[in-house]
Amino acid sequence: MPLLIFFALIVVVLVYFVMIYNNLVSLKHNIGRAWSNIDVLLKQRHDELPKLVETCKHYMQFEAETLEKIMLARGGVAQAREQRDMVALGAAEQQLRSRLGALYATVEAYPELRANMQFQHLVGRITQLENDIADRREFYNDTVNVNNVRIEQFPDVIVANAFHFKPAQLLEFDSHDKQDVSVGTLFQR
Repeated sequence: MPLLIFFALIVVVLVYFVMIYNNLVSLKHNIGRAWSNIDVLLKQRHDELPKLVETCKHYMQFEAETLEKIMLARGGVAQAREQRDMVALGAAEQQLRSRLGALYATVEAYPELRANMQFQHLVGRITQLENDIADRREFYNDTVNVNNVRIEQFPDVIVANAFHFKPAQLLEFDSHDKQDVSVGTLFQR
């Protein structure tokens, strides 16, 4: 009888560790899925930016430097995205957002461009993509946080170390992106 209890206990412990392993695998795949959702939106925005730049070129002949900076920042985001480098992606995203902000400020001097339906559509589309990226980034970071906590907690850490589960990297933007906006400075020229 004690031998039967011993084997039952071994089976229970093994089942428990299999459940931990399966939960960690599920978390790893949830991180991949969350990243894929962000990646799709980044690609869509990547495709929309050249259209916006082309539309602006017709009106903003003297603002070529602003448009070039947007395309350079777009390239930086694409490169970081392809490498799945979350630190570089966060910095590149901040750069791109800054450049888009400069473009939107410059557009104020071009009422014909602001009235252009294609421009309005593209700005609306890019703004919606930005909001969607922010939502997906929050979900991604939540999933990464759950994964990183789980692989450090006992007894999960035993399984995580045994099967080489690694912590994932958060997608964080520059601290400037997190600061409150000073509305007064937006209206100064």
